[in-house]
Formats: sequence, C-alpha cells, structure tokens
Amino acid sequence: MTQHWWHVAISWALAAAGFGIMAWLAASRHAAAKRRLALFGPRERRQG
Repeated sequence: MTQHWWHVAISWALAAAGFGIMAWLAASRHAAAKRRLALFGPRERRQG
C-alpha cells in the first residue's frame, strides 16, 4: 500500500470515529435529558 492510500485509509477511519463519537455523545445527552424531564414531567405520573 502506498503512502497515499495509508493517508486515505487513516483519514476515513478518523472521520468515522469522529462521527461515531458525536453520535454516542448525542445519544447520551438525549438519554440524560429524557431522565431529567421524567423527574419534572407530571404527564408520566398521570398516565402511568
């Protein structure tokens, strides 16, 4: 594999890892917000 293709492969891997980390962080923020809203939201208690 030439140096160019190593660069391309590493760049794609870093981009995929970056997007994966951003998706994981967004999902964790969403879960935290959902838990926080469940504490304050009276709707959950009324329906259940």
